[in-house]
Amino acid sequence: MGRRDYEDDPNAPAANSLVPAASAVVVDSGGRVLLQRRRDNGMWALPGGAMHIGESLPDCAVRETREETGVDIEVVGIVGTYSNPGHVFAYDDGEVRQEFSICFLARPVAGQLTVSEESTDVGWFEPDEIDGLPMIAGVRRRVNDWRAGAMPATR
Repeated sequence: MGRRDYEDDPNAPAANSLVPAASAVVVDSGGRVLLQRRRDNGMWALPGGAMHIGESLPDCAVRETREETGVDIEVVGIVGTYSNPGHVFAYDDGEVRQEFSICFLARPVAGQLTVSEESTDVGWFEPDEIDGLPMIAGVRRRVNDWRAGAMPATR
């Protein structure tokens, strides 16, 4: 399913759903950040997605990261909350989802990099490499918020 992101765009379609979601800035012991290239829009992104009934938001971040990248994580903090009503995701099936996401800080604990049906590539990137990658503004904001917090990923 294809997806198009609109942020503060007067031509964006009106939202018709609101779904809690989680993402994760996963930072390894060398300070590299885990990213995936999304299959639906071709952009680099943090792992994340919609919360399922019966799970917590941190559990959602752990599950989504494992599903999308093959990496198991431990949540160690919160990067921020993101709920801009002007940021919507329009899907091919007609759903237009308003942004509502918590971005967690996490560290890898196991697993191997693996692409999924949602990603075409996954990898670890130095923070300064991220600036040159194609990425939607909302994801870049999360990475920049993490950078501004300078919060370590390991205890």
